[in-house]
Amino acid sequence: MAKIYHAHLWGSREDKYRYLQAHDVNTVEWTELNPETPFYLFIPQNTDYKVEYENGWQLSNIFNFQSMGVTSGDDEFLYDFSRSELKLKIANALEKSQLIHTDKALSKIQKWVNKIVDKDWKHSLYRPFDQRAILYCPYVLERSRSSLNQQFQLPNLGLITIRRTRENIDTQFFVTDMIADKSVLSSADNANIFPLYFHPNLESQQGSLLEENPLNLSQEFLNTLLEKLGYIPTPEAIFYYIYAIFHSPSYRQRYAEFLKIDFPRVPLTSNDQLFKDLGQKGQALVDLHLMKSRKLNHLITKVGGDGDNTVTEVTYKPTEQRVYINKTRYFEGIAPDVWEFKIGGYQVLDKWLKDRKKAKRSLSFDDVLHYQKVVVALKETMQLMIEIDQIIPGFPIE
Repeated sequence: MAKIYHAHLWGSREDKYRYLQAHDVNTVEWTELNPETPFYLFIPQNTDYKVEYENGWQLSNIFNFQSMGVTSGDDEFLYDFSRSELKLKIANALEKSQLIHTDKALSKIQKWVNKIVDKDWKHSLYRPFDQRAILYCPYVLERSRSSLNQQFQLPNLGLITIRRTRENIDTQFFVTDMIADKSVLSSADNANIFPLYFHPNLESQQGSLLEENPLNLSQEFLNTLLEKLGYIPTPEAIFYYIYAIFHSPSYRQRYAEFLKIDFPRVPLTSNDQLFKDLGQKGQALVDLHLMKSRKLNHLITKVGGDGDNTVTEVTYKPTEQRVYINKTRYFEGIAPDVWEFKIGGYQVLDKWLKDRKKAKRSLSFDDVLHYQKVVVALKETMQLMIEIDQIIPGFPIE
């Protein structure tokens, strides 16, 4: 039977060339692999915690319905920072009957312009803490994910994650209460959204506004919770518990090998108090990430320097705890660990500003306030993650 061996090099290009010049297939230090079902990975994997990890519930078995995020096919044209800006941009393009960036999206709009209605000008979660206006018209978008859109016509929560990460990250978790872009967590990996509630009849004539929100959780999962806790918690309590687990630094570190290759798994506890305590932390995180927490009003940064708020550069100076948005204007009071904090593959504070630099955007009063609140949200998130680990006695969770 054939054997499989693996070796890899880390370092600069020069170091790699130097190593390759000094070695050949016979002198390389190979590691023999034994790929296992179901993924048959051709890289070494630490399987020390595999059994206990797989005792958890995979998200795809917890939620009945999930969907990949929206694919516009032309972000630069079909997204903008506000509805008014988006409408104006598209109206101007239609008037000129040409577009610098692409002709494909414009031709679709020209063809289906009579199908576009007021409700098609929506907001979408484009990146973490970054909502954008989108022309949400199924005739125009490359992948509208209409079933996903339907789930957010009524109040809902959606857990966002990535199934397989090319970036080898363990930070691929966020939340939304609206439709979300497929690249919301990573430019390299498509995001999947798991709504808490499933609304199947919103397109019917009478709709389902008077119906009780149907739960998007599998009965088998709910039965297991009943066995574990002696009762079935509220849907939101379950969601908050899951969200807290995914924000445990110990969870991410311990199961990092497995978080790279498939939907994450949720360990369940039989300890009702632990379930409730984690749920409280999860709810606090959700409120922060949806920008609904009262803590966001307690700003910890200041805006300083002369000149306007046009973003022409993004330069962080750790000793001053400042991020400059141009030669003179800056946000002050951003600690290095907050500045470096990542959600998915994005360094949040850096990414938010660089997107506006690319658009040559001048920050409005609301933009400045929003950015300052994001700084608070990240700092509070880091503290809550510490507190979550303090609550959990250890893994595997009992």
